[in-house]
Amino acid sequence: MPSESPIPRPQTVLGLAPLMRQALAGEDLRPLAQMLLQRASANPHEAGALLDAAILSEFQGQGGIAAELRQEAMRLCRHYRIQGGKQPPVLHVLALKVPGPLMANAPLECLLEGSDIQLDLYYVGGNLPEPERLPAHDLLIVAIGESRSAQPVLRHWAERLRAWPRPVINDPRRIIAAARDRLGLQLQGLPNLVVPPVWRLDRAQIADLAKGQGLETGITLPLLIRPLDSHAGQGLTRIDRLEDLTAVLATRTEPAYFVSPFIDYRSADGWFRKYRLVWIAGRPFPVHLAISAHWMVHYLNAGMADSAAKRAEEAAFFNAFETDFARRHAEALAAVHAALGLDYVGIDCAELADGRLLLFEVDPAMVVHDMDPPALYPYKLAPMRRIKAAFRDLLVDASRHRPPGLAEGS
Repeated sequence: MPSESPIPRPQTVLGLAPLMRQALAGEDLRPLAQMLLQRASANPHEAGALLDAAILSEFQGQGGIAAELRQEAMRLCRHYRIQGGKQPPVLHVLALKVPGPLMANAPLECLLEGSDIQLDLYYVGGNLPEPERLPAHDLLIVAIGESRSAQPVLRHWAERLRAWPRPVINDPRRIIAAARDRLGLQLQGLPNLVVPPVWRLDRAQIADLAKGQGLETGITLPLLIRPLDSHAGQGLTRIDRLEDLTAVLATRTEPAYFVSPFIDYRSADGWFRKYRLVWIAGRPFPVHLAISAHWMVHYLNAGMADSAAKRAEEAAFFNAFETDFARRHAEALAAVHAALGLDYVGIDCAELADGRLLLFEVDPAMVVHDMDPPALYPYKLAPMRRIKAAFRDLLVDASRHRPPGLAEGS
């Protein structure tokens, strides 16, 4: 009987965390990118340098180049080991990822930076062949974010992981259920919670809607439209007149879009506030509070670094989270987590004037990091340490006490 072919050794990479830290610090990334490309050119088997260079290219807004570098790296190797952790590690964790841009996968490297847990990345899906087996590990975590393109991969691995010989974190079936157009259906009727309905429409349906047709579905103005799988507000447009939808079709080429009602979530003082939380083993942790005069709020465009008053409010949010925000929304947060059933997942949300929680998005791939300048954000250091410690505890506890494979019926 022929023996199984040996699994190639992983290539070592700097990984996302140190490269993101340099990018957020405003460092010139070009010399490092050039050095990585020269290393890959000198060694035709140097996939790790290509993967790191792809990350740097994405930080510099060169998405096309990043995709080419990533594709070449995947051709050479699909198993990568993050360097820089404490040795010897207490645990070997294998993260399943898909070959795609940064927001396609959970940035676990940021949570385990400098940890005593060894993190390996293994890429599946896309044009990659199906692996007979995976590299050795103590615990497997599905780090694939929710997206239309990832759904076939998630469905496939949901079946493979049912009888997996090691404990598994994050059921792929639960990640699929967190899709924008499924989330509202899943969470309807939960207490003190508002989840806007989301409709998936193709270009022909959008064109009909621009003419006033198709309103029987319940779509009302104002509404939001975005391409499928878009993140960070890319392509997100507020529509106040149906005829304005024609401009969207004229300027974009995507075949399908998500459409949802716009809900005005301004606070009494006229500012928009968006909260990011992350659930770890059933417990919510605050990640950030972004405050903006514009309805499309993202932390990087909210001007937090320019406003001491905004940062003071965010600090107060962190300091009083357990006794204020988490207590006021305890019922809604507990119900959302129970419905999602994910060990690790992030949410973006807001508070409405009537006190209910408005849920924007759910995804395990949301960015969570501790890389904001401590001179400006000293109040973030302790909360981020708690998040990283809780994530480590989740992994260690699951590796020791959780049965192998996916939980039945989850």
